Amino acid sequence: MINDDIMQMHWQHDLLSSIEVGIVVMDKHFNVEVWNQFMENHADLRPSEVIGKSLFSLFPEIEESWLRGKAEPVFNLRTPVFIIWEQRPYLFQFGTNRPITSDATYMFQNVTMFPLSSPTGEINKLCMLVYDVTDQALGKLRVERLNDELQQMSCVDGLTGLYNRRYWQERFDSHFKLQRRRDNTSTAMMLDIDHFKNINDTYGHQAGDEVIKTLARVIQKSVRETDLAGRYGGEEFAIILVDSNQQNAAKVADRIRRLAEAMMVEHEGQQIKFTVSVGLSEYRPDIKSNMAWLEQADQALYLSKHSGRNCVSTWDMVGADSAPNPEQAKA
Repeated sequence: MINDDIMQMHWQHDLLSSIEVGIVVMDKHFNVEVWNQFMENHADLRPSEVIGKSLFSLFPEIEESWLRGKAEPVFNLRTPVFIIWEQRPYLFQFGTNRPITSDATYMFQNVTMFPLSSPTGEINKLCMLVYDVTDQALGKLRVERLNDELQQMSCVDGLTGLYNRRYWQERFDSHFKLQRRRDNTSTAMMLDIDHFKNINDTYGHQAGDEVIKTLARVIQKSVRETDLAGRYGGEEFAIILVDSNQQNAAKVADRIRRLAEAMMVEHEGQQIKFTVSVGLSEYRPDIKSNMAWLEQADQALYLSKHSGRNCVSTWDMVGADSAPNPEQAKA
């Protein structure tokens, strides 16, 4: 007849084997005493290979000092400790059994550690529960990725990859308010493609789009990450060169102009050359508003148009009586 101890061991083994949660019991030295079927399956280690051995010798990828620190309240304060996947994606570097189309290459895990008391009430063991939360983690990550993509779409111009006008304007408004409180100056730049209507009329609108994209790449290579560059509309671009005076900004502007002039856009077997005109306005304390600042750069741009195009002009070159008419300059 089977005695009670054997029957108890049998049902305990069945219980530990059927639970879809990893169960690991360890002493204060992190030597393994219980290793259930879940852990055996995912670690590919049988209980006979781990019982009595240090967890850290079995899994050297686990940072010993970190885990001992996390477990300290379990032994000293008799309180459970939780490790969630957002803090650390996994404790055990288990693979995932998701389909090959899954985004996961490892099992995301939540881990709970709680104290186990002896008959005398002493806490000399802890139980670790390892939960497979890969599906939940992937779901949350997909939502976050989608939100990031939507945020990106709301900020970025689809053709050029630069900021779109709405978002650029928001950033420009914020920068103007900040600029008024700072000692360093910045310079506003407006530029557009010369005779762009002729390009569209001669080669078609798709060719025009290729020219716009080419200029956007030139701008991206010529400005810093801290600068504010956007497509302001059509073939027109706006840039704030942060912490750059007019002299330094003029060097950047001329580099953009020269690079654009050297570009050759190929479209459907045709080679297209183009040039740009640029206007600059350095911030001054007497500028009343952000749009007044941008308007000065715009007036300088149209002075470049009026002066023969493919050149750089500054606001201080625009005389009160000689400011060009923007509509005439476009012609």
